[in-house]
Parts: sequence; structure tokens; C-alpha cells
Amino acid sequence: MKVTLALALSAHALAYVAPKHNTVSVLSATKEDMAALAESNPDFLGQSLGLWDPLGCLNLDFWTLGNEATIGYLRHAEIKHGRVAMAAFLGYLAQSTPVVSGPHAKLPYSGYEPGLTPPEQWDAIPLAGKIQIFGIIGMLESYGEILPQHYCNGGLPGYYPPIKGNRFELIFNLYDPFNWFDENKDKIRGRQVEINNGRLAMLGIFSIISESKVPGSVPLITGLIPEYKGDYMVPFEADFSIFA
Repeated sequence: MKVTLALALSAHALAYVAPKHNTVSVLSATKEDMAALAESNPDFLGQSLGLWDPLGCLNLDFWTLGNEATIGYLRHAEIKHGRVAMAAFLGYLAQSTPVVSGPHAKLPYSGYEPGLTPPEQWDAIPLAGKIQIFGIIGMLESYGEILPQHYCNGGLPGYYPPIKGNRFELIFNLYDPFNWFDENKDKIRGRQVEINNGRLAMLGIFSIISESKVPGSVPLITGLIPEYKGDYMVPFEADFSIFA
């Protein structure tokens, strides 16, 4: 509850706006367009803060692709990072429950031990299991770049192509696997909500990571997050080290 309250009060998490889904095939991606999107955000914090780009990233040119392509890349990257952060935040909460971290009649994987914290659970996964996880992530990332119109070239930022039926084992799509969402209903507002929730989740998961590494660094959740002795930036620390 303290974590949720702290994040809900963050202006940075709610002030940004999502990319607008235009009806034309090519989406505008200039700094002026981003300012217009910021000003169109109906949320109070979005209206009061508007466009927020302290590092001037909207003026950059990544890999000589051009400024509009760079903005398209940044918009897509933000949406994707927000989705990953939402999964990470909820995953941390779920893995902290006795249902996941408690005793199991049948071990979910070799090396499992009850009572481990979420990052310690990752360390306990055998190397072969970690490689499989990273392999699946890599395949999904690669497939996500096969687009009818790339987000760096006027395509819709955040779009992930359907995968259902491409192979016999793919019985669900990665996005909206149960068809719960109506894509034709208030698309712009739905994307704004997703963006804001993603930013909130990014602050949430980094607050958890910070508190677990430096107890007391996030006062509102001090004492709620177990300390982690490992290194988040070395995912295979428990298996091998290149620099040891």
C-alpha cells in the first residue's frame, strides 16, 4: 500500500502522454507533434506539466536515421519498457507470496528452495533454464521487429504483431491473448492510460530494486523489501563470471 501511494503521487509518472493513433497510415513524429500530444493529455498533471524532455532527446538523431525516426524509436521504446516494468512490478509482488515462494509438493524447477526472495529465485534457476528464458525473449523481440510498417518509419509505436497460429504451439497472442480489449473503443485514451501505468511501474520496480540494495534509500517502503546481496546487473552471477 505504501509503495502504491508513493508512486501514485509522483508527477513524473503521470505527466507524460501516449502517442496518438492517427487514422492515416504514417504517423507524425516531430517535436511539435509531441508537444501537441502532451497538451492534449486530459489528465491534470499532463495538462499542468505538458511536454517534458529535460535531456532534449526529441532533438537527437540516432544512428543517422533522422530525427523523426529517432522520435518513433523513443516512443516505441518507452511503451515497451513500460510494459516490461509492469510485468516486473507485478511479478515481484507475485513471487513474494507464499503461493510462489513457499514450499511445493513438487519442485517447480531444479534447485528451487522455499523462502527465497524474487531475485534470489532467479539466482536459483539452473543456467540451462536461464538460457531458455533469454532465448524466448530474444525470439519475441526479433519477431516484434517484423512489422507491416516500422515504428521508425511512421508505424504505430507499441504495436506488436499477432503470433497466434504461426506455429501449432502458439495458441495465444502475446498482446491481449484473451481478446478482452476493444481496439476500436477510445484508442487514444487507452494508450495514454497504458503509458502512464508503465511509467508508474518503472518507478515502482526501480524503487524496489533500490531499497533492496540500499536499505533506507526509499523511505516510504523501508523495511518492506528484503535486502538482496547479489548484483542485478549480473544476471548469471550465480553460474559464471567473465571477469572473475
